[in-house]
Amino acid sequence: MKKSVLTRYRVMAYTTGVLLVLLCLSMIAKYGLDISGAADVTRVVAIAHGWLYVVYLVVAFDLGSKTKMPIGKQLWVLLAGTIPTAAFFVERRISRELEAKVADRAPAVAKA
Repeated sequence: MKKSVLTRYRVMAYTTGVLLVLLCLSMIAKYGLDISGAADVTRVVAIAHGWLYVVYLVVAFDLGSKTKMPIGKQLWVLLAGTIPTAAFFVERRISRELEAKVADRAPAVAKA
């Protein structure tokens, strides 16, 4: 597995996680606090999160298939983008596990 696969996953996990937290905060502002203008922010963030979550699903599935991840773990990774802040914790755990594998497969640099 190339390191770029893990990097793409990490970027999308953080992006999806941040947008989901922003979506939750904007929905609290819209429905709980009745702040004017929160409806527009909620709509924009919801659309952005929805589209980027689809990209996250593709990237996470690619990561899972290239690392031959068990189905249960792969489902947890895929669903992490729907639970506020879960994407951050799952990303960190998966990155720790896979960085060791990527480092083991890195070719040794020969000195001239």
